[in-house]
Amino acid sequence: MKTKDYLIIESATGLSRAEVGRLGTAILFIVAVMIYAGSKFAHIEQSYLLVAAAVIGAYMAINIGANDVANNVGPAVGSFALSLTGAIVIAAIFEAAGAIIAGGDVVSTVKKGIIDPADVADPQVFVWVMMGALTGAAIWLNAATWLGAPVSTTHSIVGGVMGAGIAAAGWDVVNWDAMGKIAASWVISPVTGGIIAALFLFFLKRTIFFKDEPMESARKVVPFMIGIMVWAFTTYIALKGVKKLVEIDFFNAVLIGLVAGLVAIILVRPMINRAVPSLEHNREGVNRLFTIPLIISAALLSFAHGANDVANAVGPLAGIVDALTAGEGGSSKVAIPLWVMVIGALGISVGLALFGPKLIRTVGSEITELDRSRAFCIALAAAITVIIASHLKLPVSSTHVALGAVFGVGFLREFLEQRVGRVVENVLHQHQGEPDFAEAEKVLMNFRNAPPEDKKRILKELQKMGPEAVIDAAQRKELQKALKRQLVKRSSLLKIVSAWIITVPVSAVLAALFYFVLRGMMLP
Repeated sequence: MKTKDYLIIESATGLSRAEVGRLGTAILFIVAVMIYAGSKFAHIEQSYLLVAAAVIGAYMAINIGANDVANNVGPAVGSFALSLTGAIVIAAIFEAAGAIIAGGDVVSTVKKGIIDPADVADPQVFVWVMMGALTGAAIWLNAATWLGAPVSTTHSIVGGVMGAGIAAAGWDVVNWDAMGKIAASWVISPVTGGIIAALFLFFLKRTIFFKDEPMESARKVVPFMIGIMVWAFTTYIALKGVKKLVEIDFFNAVLIGLVAGLVAIILVRPMINRAVPSLEHNREGVNRLFTIPLIISAALLSFAHGANDVANAVGPLAGIVDALTAGEGGSSKVAIPLWVMVIGALGISVGLALFGPKLIRTVGSEITELDRSRAFCIALAAAITVIIASHLKLPVSSTHVALGAVFGVGFLREFLEQRVGRVVENVLHQHQGEPDFAEAEKVLMNFRNAPPEDKKRILKELQKMGPEAVIDAAQRKELQKALKRQLVKRSSLLKIVSAWIITVPVSAVLAALFYFVLRGMMLP
């Protein structure tokens, strides 16, 4: 056997060992949860059901960490503002902090009012419904992570509750108006996030990157952009991150954010003025100014996600605990025990550390190429979209908003590149017939390989060439094909959108199946 063959086998076995190690660590966490729940509730008559529910809840939390958290830190990693390890550490800490500190003492057992828990008043049936919902949602999240498709955790649990509820009490149990709003969010969330991110990026291009002296322009513009970011995230945290600790209305949240933003502008301006002389006066230098804001935004998005979505995801588990310990079912609100929230928080951290890198890479680098200014626009769009949606009471998914912003940035770049390409083609077509093609071809090759922001300068050079620049019709067609590059991977777009559309129905079907399995096993 050749040395090359040995290296291939060694590489394959190394990958297998890593996979087994991750799987083993996840199993150890689930076993620890099982042991704890078994020892804590050994005195309860149906303790085995509660232990099983705790295990399923831990499995669900791991899958949330593996899938949903990538949206918060993916752009920062893809733009190299954060290393993958640094992103995982920051997200794990702030997700757990958000869940435990600001997750609240009371949680909805049924997210978004999809079904009325009073229609499932029998405690035994209620437990089966919640267990089926958790299992169906968790398995779908696991499958989506394996496929590399970021999906909404909230929509997964909504589908699970709906499917198990229908299996238990029929079609009339579902609040179809609420489901209609969720279906509308599949369009509202990504489109709104994409438009806002694209507008911010276009503003940065016009005010900084298309200028002759981008660093001097950045010195003036970036402090105001950071001020907007501080306003947006302060308002976002006030509305979403701490709403279970203190109730802040929309007007006061915006006002607090505005004050924080103005203070940030005053503090940041001299810091940027001191930093500018030490930076390169090009795009890379400008991007460095967005590094710290991006890291802060990743941390704040993770905190808000932990406070908001973790509690929602462990809501069914809290409902099961309440039903089995208090003997009552059909509660729409239950107290959430600290140990349940800790399972959610630790499970998310474990899932993120073990299986999160795959989706972080998908969001950060496999949809479109991101630098720090683009990633900054994505994070800012995510916060502002949620603020607008909260005020207008529009149903949005933070996952769909963040990914819509990524796609919006990519499609804007495509549009700008295609527009410049058409201009160059028209300029060259006007001079068709002149003999000196070699020089024009050299300039065009430089143009094709240049970053988008350098194309304007090269375009001016082409315009100055006059009749010396010439290509025939066939060559023009080749130029058009070369310039109209797809800067957004269509395969990623199709895969992610398809996963969004089927999340609710697939989770519902899986939850209904598991409900019937549980019912069949538990009935005498």
